[in-house]
Amino acid sequence: MPEDAGVTHDPSVPLDSADLIAPPLIEVDFDHIRVGDQFHRKLFVVGYPRFVSANWLEPLISFNHTLDISMYIYPTKSEEILENLKRKVGEMEATIQSDMKRGRVIEPSVQVSLEDALSLQQELAKGAQRFFQFGLYITIPARTLEELDKVTKQVEATLGSLLIITKKAVLAMDDGFRTTLPMGQDRIVVTRNMDTTTLATTFPFTTSELSANEGILYGMNEHNGSLIIFDRFTLENANMAVFGKSGSGKSFFVKLEAMRSLMFDTEVIIIDPENEYQTLTHALGGEYIRFHFSTETKINPFDLSFLRAGSGES
Repeated sequence: MPEDAGVTHDPSVPLDSADLIAPPLIEVDFDHIRVGDQFHRKLFVVGYPRFVSANWLEPLISFNHTLDISMYIYPTKSEEILENLKRKVGEMEATIQSDMKRGRVIEPSVQVSLEDALSLQQELAKGAQRFFQFGLYITIPARTLEELDKVTKQVEATLGSLLIITKKAVLAMDDGFRTTLPMGQDRIVVTRNMDTTTLATTFPFTTSELSANEGILYGMNEHNGSLIIFDRFTLENANMAVFGKSGSGKSFFVKLEAMRSLMFDTEVIIIDPENEYQTLTHALGGEYIRFHFSTETKINPFDLSFLRAGSGES
């Protein structure tokens, strides 16, 4: 049965800060949790591929829907791992010898696991690797249950293409939701052994974000809702071309970029044959110069070399 945490507030009792930030409703169901007007579903990873490459979680990090992803890393003592590996190696070798004596076909999975265990045992004994416990959890938010089911299938398909096996946190959606909150509390505790090299490949070194440490805001990234902040003048060539159909917002985009660039003391010079930027120039306190036969303003091409101080042109 779902647990409804919504309560009616007594107007005579003053509100504190916790009341102000608390959601109006928390409902925990069998395979989802509802917080306010949003539904959430928790997934945890139980199976990983045998071989991984750098940035192998990039399809998950750059997924075209908002996801709350938490990674928990627990360092362990190498002595304990070596002892467990020694026992596991002995069990697998005994299984293989028993099958050989009975004339059975050796299970390929057991042979592969033995090779991996021996290799890892050697690396740990030499101190070339350290050992960790790694937990990967995903919370999927959605506005409706239909959207939640649809996105859940898409996430499972994306992870399935990476040979990652996930399970829903059935009857533990409350603990799963808390696990992905920025509190550092792993309430699910479903982990997998990983060495240093493998663990390093899980970090998302590249994403679909187009944000820099400096620059102006150009808009929002439709794929993940992140901000697009960029300074094109930091590149070797800062030229830019804007293309689009009529009425798509090209002029608005250029005007907005000019306004935001002025906030960073950028010198903006616009050639405006159609007097499109006159109102904007006056509104921002700029100087609007008109060139035609009836004005005294003229351009002397021989003076252009003196616009840049110390240019050395003659």
